[in-house]
Amino acid sequence: MESFLIKAAQLIVALAFLVIIHECGHYIFARIFGIKVEKFYLFFNPWFSLVKWKPRQKDRATDAQANEKPSWRDTEYGIGWLPLGGYVKIAGMIDESMDKEQMAQPEKPWEFRAKPAWQRLLVMLGGVMFNFILAIIIYAGIAWHWGSAYIPLQEAYEGMDFVEEARTIGFRNGDIPLKADGKEIDSSTGDFAYVIASASKVDVLRDHRDTVSIAIPENFILKINERGGFMSFRVPAFVGRLQPGGPAAEAGIREGDRIIAVDSTATPAFTELVPALLAKAGRKAQITLMRDGQTMTVEATPTEGGKLGFQLKPITEIYPTVRQHFSLFQSFPKGWENGTGTMANYVSSMKYVFTSEGAQSIGGFGAIGSLFPEKWDWYGFWQITAFLSVALAFMNIIPIPGLDGGHVMFLLYEIISRRKPNEKVMEYAQYAGMLFLLLLLVYANGNDIFRAFK
Repeated sequence: MESFLIKAAQLIVALAFLVIIHECGHYIFARIFGIKVEKFYLFFNPWFSLVKWKPRQKDRATDAQANEKPSWRDTEYGIGWLPLGGYVKIAGMIDESMDKEQMAQPEKPWEFRAKPAWQRLLVMLGGVMFNFILAIIIYAGIAWHWGSAYIPLQEAYEGMDFVEEARTIGFRNGDIPLKADGKEIDSSTGDFAYVIASASKVDVLRDHRDTVSIAIPENFILKINERGGFMSFRVPAFVGRLQPGGPAAEAGIREGDRIIAVDSTATPAFTELVPALLAKAGRKAQITLMRDGQTMTVEATPTEGGKLGFQLKPITEIYPTVRQHFSLFQSFPKGWENGTGTMANYVSSMKYVFTSEGAQSIGGFGAIGSLFPEKWDWYGFWQITAFLSVALAFMNIIPIPGLDGGHVMFLLYEIISRRKPNEKVMEYAQYAGMLFLLLLLVYANGNDIFRAFK
């Protein structure tokens, strides 16, 4: 329950932050071009608001007032009770508010509809632009504060562990990925696992001597989507801190020893050690160790839970690790590289959505929340938030009425044809788009519920 609440808290904080930044993009461009913003809300507020603040009421009935440039004081700021996003209500615009009464009034100079098409286009693109810029800034901040550390795949001598779906198509635990579609795999990039999963063919080093090619099915990435990954570094069983009085300490096992066998069962990695110890739970076993290059055997009795009483040595102390540090100025090119790379991968993954398996993989708030770590970790939080910022930017630019991309589509039509779209057509398109998005929201969260029960 605690891990669920921590994930939920991270999800709410991240989405609230991203929504505020997105709406600020629309708001700031509207203010730059002298367009009145009537409301700025975090979350939606049908029927009532949790918090509402209006600096001043202003009636622009007179001609003098109508020509006055709008101020931030003309906007009502608030927090709604329905946490499905947020919005800014821009005067003179056909949006989700569907304010027909305002649209029926004579056009005012401070309204959205009175401005040139290129200004309206920038207002609508503002949210997407701000989300993408935010992702780059977050990635740059991560590079500057934490730097990066990675293990070159060729240095991970025990290879990788693969999930069942990966083993089904030909991977084996211990394989070391070398190339994806003929290109060497670079583990210094955060997306190298995605590069492997989305390739057509992957070459791996097997048993430290054979190069094997594995054909990757087109829908493979969908099959592993729910797992949040399909491989991880194999961790050799090097002993870290010992539990005083535990079976390992009593048997004479020392920190730095590597356990390579339990009785006759080889344990090249922790993956094999766990079941081997469970099989001998509560009974004496011969534990084979490597110590200072020498092989030796001790006798130990695992607990009823199959434990010997020690912590594993951190993986970064086992495999050679490359560490990179970035100055403030160096961090921004790194942020740009990570942001554009994440966007490119996200866009390319969209092709799978239009398949039957892709539709089944669509998730809602539960799927998004599951991305966050079970314990509050600022590094993990900012990594996921940056990714969500990229995803939000892309999803909003899709040309569906009801999204920013729908408005952009009509504005591009106006710029190219030099005539405004029919307002009735835009109204009906808005209704249709909102209905589609509502059904998509229900479907995505329904998938989460179905997967949870399954």
